[in-house]
Amino acid sequence: MTWKEENNCLKRSFKFKNFIEAWSFMTKVAMIAEKMDHHPEWSNVYNTVDITLTTHDEGNTVTTKDRELAKKIDELT
Repeated sequence: MTWKEENNCLKRSFKFKNFIEAWSFMTKVAMIAEKMDHHPEWSNVYNTVDITLTTHDEGNTVTTKDRELAKKIDELT
């Protein structure tokens, strides 16, 4: 699956073998996001992580920051 652009956001769901793998992924994403000072909107239910990226400072639209973070997240999978 790839990122879907809709409603001025990039969205993607990630599925893992179990909750521990999903949480580990979220921890890795959190470290990247903190370094970039660009944080995702996300949720986690058991083995699924849903991520939404948008740049609030730019009027809630998709920017280069979102695309860069999406690329870095993809590199984790």
